[in-house]
Amino acid sequence: MPGFLVSALVLLIFAGSILGSGSVRSQERTEVDIELVLAVDVSYSMDVDEQWAQRLGYAEAITSPEVLSAIRSGLTGKIAVAYLEWAGAYSQRLVADWRIIEDEASAKQFADRILSASLIQIFRTSISEGLSEAGRLIQSNDFEGLRKVIDVSGDGPNNQGRLVTSVRDALLASGITINGLPIMIKRPQANWYDIPNLDEYYRHCVIGGPGSFIIEVRESSAFARAIRQKLVLEIAGRSPLEPDLVPVQSTVRDPLCTIGERLWRQRYGDGDF
Repeated sequence: MPGFLVSALVLLIFAGSILGSGSVRSQERTEVDIELVLAVDVSYSMDVDEQWAQRLGYAEAITSPEVLSAIRSGLTGKIAVAYLEWAGAYSQRLVADWRIIEDEASAKQFADRILSASLIQIFRTSISEGLSEAGRLIQSNDFEGLRKVIDVSGDGPNNQGRLVTSVRDALLASGITINGLPIMIKRPQANWYDIPNLDEYYRHCVIGGPGSFIIEVRESSAFARAIRQKLVLEIAGRSPLEPDLVPVQSTVRDPLCTIGERLWRQRYGDGDF
C-alpha cells in the first residue's frame, strides 16, 4: 500500500478513536446544573380540578423568583427540564420536551408549553413505567448535568407494570435520584384503590438516592407552594432537615411496596403481580 494511503488510514483510525471516546462526547453535551424530569400522574384518580391545580402549580413554580434565583446560583446558572405525564404501564406522554431554563423568558416558555397542552385521564397507575420512561429521557438527552433527578408526583400506589422497587433500584444504580410529591388531597377516602399512608409508600418504595425526599400535598391550594419548595431544594442540591434517604433494597420485599398490585388482584383477580 502506498505510504500516503497508510498515513491517511492511520489518521482516520486515530480520529475515529478520539471521536468515539467518552471525553469528546461529554464535551459535545451541554453542561447544566441538573437534568430534571417532572413526572406527573394523570390517571383517572386525578380528577380534572386536581390535574389543573397540579399543572398550574408547576408552571407558577418554574417561573417564580425563588426558583429562578436557585437556578442563577448554580455553577452553570442553567438547568435542563422535561415534563412527562404518566398513568398506566403503556401510557406516558412527553408534554414538554427538554428545555434549558436560565432566565425569565426561558422559564415562561416552558410554563406556557405545560399550560397549553390538553388535559387527559388514563386508566391504571404505573409509577414504575413512568419512572422508567423518565430515566430513559435522562439517559438519551443531550445534556450533562452535575445531578440527575426525577421528580415524581402521584395520588396512588403502583398497580400495573413492573414492581416499582425494581425500577427504582435500577435508576438509583445508574446515578439518578428520585424525589416524590405524594398527593393526599382526598385522604381519608373509601375507594378500594386508596391507601391512607401514601406518604410512607413513597418514602419506602418510590424515592431514593443521595438526599432524596418527599413533600406531601394535602390540599389543592398547596400545590404551588409545595412544588416551589421542592424545585428550589432540588435545583440547589439541598434537602429538608431530615432527608428521606432510601437504600437499594432489591433483596428485601416490603409488603407495603406491593399494596397496589394486591389491591388490584383482590378487586379483579388478575394483574401483573
